[in-house]
Amino acid sequence: MSEAENKPKDVAADAPKSDETKTVTEQATETAAAAASAVKDNVFSMFGGGPKKEKADEKDEGADEPSGSSKATAAKTADEEDEVDDKEPDVHFEPVVHLTEKVDTKTHEESEEQTFKMRAKLFKFDRDSREWKERGTGEVRLLKHKENGRTRLVMRRDKTLKVCANHYVVPDMKLSPNVGSDRSWVWNASADVSEGEPEAQTLAIRFGNSENANLFKEAFIKAQQENEALFSKSD
Repeated sequence: MSEAENKPKDVAADAPKSDETKTVTEQATETAAAAASAVKDNVFSMFGGGPKKEKADEKDEGADEPSGSSKATAAKTADEEDEVDDKEPDVHFEPVVHLTEKVDTKTHEESEEQTFKMRAKLFKFDRDSREWKERGTGEVRLLKHKENGRTRLVMRRDKTLKVCANHYVVPDMKLSPNVGSDRSWVWNASADVSEGEPEAQTLAIRFGNSENANLFKEAFIKAQQENEALFSKSD
């Protein structure tokens, strides 16, 4: 008996088979297994699973973070933009109209000095409606001319400074207390020129308190006395 015939049968059965010796069934089984493994890897890759996804994430994170050269370029661009913004154009416009002369507004009070001033409210008696109408609130003043010495009463409205009373304090004027008030006076002015032309007016003035009203009366009477002497000389 030969040596090959003396080998156990099970050893010969366990030896690896070549592709030629594999049966058709065994080859089909190996092919199916390989195809299944490839499909599994593709599925993991498609839906974010497996090690391939981790590498992709690492790549994406690196893409979001700018490199050193990119950061330097971005910083340089920002500096250049700031430098451009800081350079504002130097624009100069010549005025169309040159104001060479200063215009002074005349109040016709430049040659007078103020001897009395008090805040008050002025009323005028309307002869047509037979009632008092307010003319304005402001500073009532007594102005004495520096040359001829005559004193006149002038009152202007607040804000607009429009004249609402303007007449000389003549001797025939008489201050009468307003009915029911200790801080108001009434008088007749035969030639008030606040509206431009001399006009006879019945005026009433009201102060904040009786003390101010009495101070006005004292200054008014004093101006009357001084004017009386001046007017008599001129006559």
